[in-house]
Amino acid sequence: MEDESVPRAAVPVVLYFDATCPFAWVTSREHRDLEPWYREFNDRAGPARVCAAAEALHGNTVPCELHTALGGRIHVGRNKDYDTVITESLDELGLPASLAKAAHTDAALRAGHQAGQEAVGQEAGTPVVTVDGVGFFGPVLTSVPKSEEAIRLFQATGTLAGTGAFAELKRGRGALDFR
Repeated sequence: MEDESVPRAAVPVVLYFDATCPFAWVTSREHRDLEPWYREFNDRAGPARVCAAAEALHGNTVPCELHTALGGRIHVGRNKDYDTVITESLDELGLPASLAKAAHTDAALRAGHQAGQEAVGQEAGTPVVTVDGVGFFGPVLTSVPKSEEAIRLFQATGTLAGTGAFAELKRGRGALDFR
């Protein structure tokens, strides 16, 4: 058993996400033929574009806060008026309203998407997580894990990252519960 009184070394973790995806809060999958409904969904990726622009201007802590604000309105509040969601979220966080213009441009979003795909491969969607330099598609969650469950999930992800032969683990998805 591990001695919990001994501090652990920090493990670098990177998360690539899209605030409009119900499973990852799904980023655009470039260079692929998409069904028309999915192409339309990805074309509405304004919140993800705004997160990418906010990161470019304000650093990598801002997208996490913005993701929470956007995702809460989109998934919990069920608001699909993305222009309103973006404006309200930027205002809530005290970010410049001018970032809303990024909702209709792709440069920053495509660069972030490419970095995520390079970390895990072209067959992945979002979320993409890297733990100590090892990229994964997932974990895809249908509800938010609480306290001990969240810690166990993170530790298990670290264990998988440290297992060189590990490639994939998947099971069916249950009902979504974003509360």
